Amino acid sequence: MKKWMLKVAEEQMLTDRDRGYCIYCGEEAYGVEPDARKYECEACGKEGVYGLEEMLLMGRVEIVEEV
Repeated sequence: MKKWMLKVAEEQMLTDRDRGYCIYCGEEAYGVEPDARKYECEACGKEGVYGLEEMLLMGRVEIVEEV
């Protein structure tokens, strides 16, 4: 199974501090702490929402110049 990766601009890493993403379906979630782990996803129902900084530590974020 291929690991789901998120591509974000460096600027987005600094400004989107309350966003998270589901590692199962890719759905974006708001109001999520940067270090959030295993929050329930409203889209797929799985406990796969992680904060952006936590995803970076997990190796699931690729920082690019522009998205």
